[in-house]
Amino acid sequence: MSNTLEIKLMGKEYRVACEPAEREALLAAVSFLDGKLKEIGDKSSSGARGNGERIAVMAALNLAHEFLALKNTPAEAAATLERESIQRRINSIEAKLDESLAQHEQLF
Repeated sequence: MSNTLEIKLMGKEYRVACEPAEREALLAAVSFLDGKLKEIGDKSSSGARGNGERIAVMAALNLAHEFLALKNTPAEAAATLERESIQRRINSIEAKLDESLAQHEQLF
């Protein structure tokens, strides 16, 4: 198995180095980060949506803040992060379902 992995963030493809044993963890990190990037892009003003660098910096700042909060109050922060992660996954699944349903409605 190759030590590289193709990932997609904000619609752009990247090839990153990855040991086979770390593949699943990296894919989870990619999913988490992509959710954060989309969340920030959706909240930004329409002019900032196209600015990938600004969105990436804001995501990094948010993740650093969450990390430090987790480090300072592990139990509470972990629960909050877990709830946020679950909500992001639910939102992503809902968006995919809506997209799929819209495609199927066009068939009828």
